[in-house]
Amino acid sequence: MHHQWLLLAACFWVIFMFMVASKFITLTFKDPDVYGAKQEFPFLTTIPELEKWREEKHLPKELKPTGKVLSGNHLNQPLVHMERLELLKNVCQDAALRNLSHTTVSKFVLDRIFVCDKHKILFCQTPKVGNTQWKKVLIVLNGVFSSIEEIPENVVHDHEKNGLPRLSSFSDSEIQKRLKLYFKFFIVRDPFERLISAFKDKFVHNPRFEPWYRHEIAPGIIRKYRRNRTETRGLQFEDFVRYLGDPNHRWLDLQFGDHIIHWVTYVELCAPCEISYSVIGHHETLEEDAPYILKEAGIDHLVSYPTIPPGITVYNKTKVEHYFLGVSKRDIRRLYARFEGDFKLFGYQKPDFLLN
Repeated sequence: MHHQWLLLAACFWVIFMFMVASKFITLTFKDPDVYGAKQEFPFLTTIPELEKWREEKHLPKELKPTGKVLSGNHLNQPLVHMERLELLKNVCQDAALRNLSHTTVSKFVLDRIFVCDKHKILFCQTPKVGNTQWKKVLIVLNGVFSSIEEIPENVVHDHEKNGLPRLSSFSDSEIQKRLKLYFKFFIVRDPFERLISAFKDKFVHNPRFEPWYRHEIAPGIIRKYRRNRTETRGLQFEDFVRYLGDPNHRWLDLQFGDHIIHWVTYVELCAPCEISYSVIGHHETLEEDAPYILKEAGIDHLVSYPTIPPGITVYNKTKVEHYFLGVSKRDIRRLYARFEGDFKLFGYQKPDFLLN
């Protein structure tokens, strides 16, 4: 009898240890940060997980979730980017948003696209979304400098010295050939946070000393959009928002010229419904997206994306709320109406906390 009790106790102990071990293994593989391990799933095995995720979120299948959300669940990168491109395709086909999602592939757009013929890459510049680092990657690939560390900061944006030809510099037939055959990508971030970054960089800090923003563009906006004419301070964010949300903003844009690239829509910059891009990266998930882009372009063995400082890509809702605190709801709604295409094409949530 005594031996039977010992045997029974031993069985319970073995079962208990097996349960503990199973739980540990499950937790370990669910957490990609444990021991620096990164989950790798075969592409097809993620499909049931995606369908389960859709059902839990009650999303219709024709409106695919974006990589911004999916990557947070550590689904694999090919699926994340497939979802982003599917969402883009669906929104491009939405007739109700046509005026906000379509544009002509004009010289203005072609001027934004940089070319690396050696590795058959096209990169569309979307200012205030970490483009300086991607330019450095392409400069190295084009052979002007042997490493990113060697590139002087004043050369990166000097288009006579950085060795980055624009797509607009080629003939029509050469442009079409590159658009058809080359790997094409660009990066986006939350549209309102990008506008805040543009305002700070050009009208507050102005680190590259570009005086025309403060001395020419800012006064033009103030004359047209400042409500309190006795106010003598420099350009305020509410003035900037009023200008951007004005349906008749284009007459000022023409005066400002190419300087507007820092705050016009992604649609106007890169024509995402007209050009078939290979990958669209998100600033908020750049730690995962940058290596994926390099790999997909076939250049991951040649160059690395510069180190990303901790927290720099995280969406900062508190900052957004702070900047929009003094802006009227009417002006915010008009601003959203202009940038609605960018929000929907790339899966960014409508900022109801600002609008309502």
